[in-house]
Amino acid sequence: MAKGLSVEEKRTKLLELFHETKDFYQLKELEKLAPKMKGIVSQSVKEILQSLVDDGLVQADKIGSSNFFWSFPSQQGAMLQNRLNAAKEVQATNEAQLKEIADAIEKEKSSRQDNDERKESLDTLTELKRQVCKLDEELTAYGACDPVKLEETRRAITLAKEAALRWTDNFGILLSHFTRQNGAPAEDVRKYLGVEDEYEDIY
Repeated sequence: MAKGLSVEEKRTKLLELFHETKDFYQLKELEKLAPKMKGIVSQSVKEILQSLVDDGLVQADKIGSSNFFWSFPSQQGAMLQNRLNAAKEVQATNEAQLKEIADAIEKEKSSRQDNDERKESLDTLTELKRQVCKLDEELTAYGACDPVKLEETRRAITLAKEAALRWTDNFGILLSHFTRQNGAPAEDVRKYLGVEDEYEDIY
């Protein structure tokens, strides 16, 4: 018996429906299309759709008395780009503050000897440098979140899991057929092939 889709698989498939059709839909339309196009039971469409809206992956708007939903492939990339731009702005602000402090320290160094105030300024400079290094690391991490690569990876994971589930089901069918035809206990066949009892639990 084939297993149903997990919540994350339903989210991925419903988002694919939007991206592939590039159209606007009402809930009742999605409840009809999702089962046919993506194998999502109609009863779960509303909940899955709301989770995508809450995460900002699907847009919603009320036009007249009807609610419409849509999502285009560029939207997820735009979200990631906005996060990257925000991180860059924070870094630029910190670098500007760091430069101001460094300039002030250099000016004081030329006119004053070592004292507590100078030591405090140097400590502040060291801390700001540490913060800049941390921001650089965060920017590097954001840079790895290329929207196209993320979408490709997500699709590859979904396809790999679907293939694993399909072959698991096929193995179960063949095992059942073999035991019926030959009368051998399923446990003996599993043991002979080295297949654990939990092999079906793929999550």
